[in-house]
Amino acid sequence: MRVAVFVDEMYHELELWYPVYRMQEIGIEVVLVGSEKSKEYKSKLGYPCKTDLCYAELKIDEYEGVVIPGGFSPDRIRRDLGATDFVRKMNESKKMVAFICHGGWVAISAKIVENRSVTGTKAIRDDLINAGGLWKDEGVVVDHNMISAQIPKDLPEFGSAIVAFLTKG
Repeated sequence: MRVAVFVDEMYHELELWYPVYRMQEIGIEVVLVGSEKSKEYKSKLGYPCKTDLCYAELKIDEYEGVVIPGGFSPDRIRRDLGATDFVRKMNESKKMVAFICHGGWVAISAKIVENRSVTGTKAIRDDLINAGGLWKDEGVVVDHNMISAQIPKDLPEFGSAIVAFLTKG
């Protein structure tokens, strides 16, 4: 089983690495993906993350899900049509689309939040609502294949929801 995790400059450390380690602990292959392959992106605090692939190399049938961490990176990720196209196709295929904090911006740009129950950091609440999302002021919201979370304190529940979806538990 393989899951793509998106990264770009100014990603939030906990929101990227916590889900990565949770998935790796149960044997899921995690592929770090950015706009450039083998590029080292820096987190908000300068922590490095080197990508395995770029968005153009992704193939839907090779992945069971995608995780979009927050921080300021989603504002960059959503501008890449390869990223938003992959997220849209994952959603259409009923595969997991998980995002936390500002990661909802990527789902908005992929045009997949309309009539879906979602959450995110309160800073993008209006963006999610304006995109047609059904805002829930909850730490984690699961709507079929879409898993959304608000902020780092929600990471344990977010990680559990990701693991449960991928293991059908």
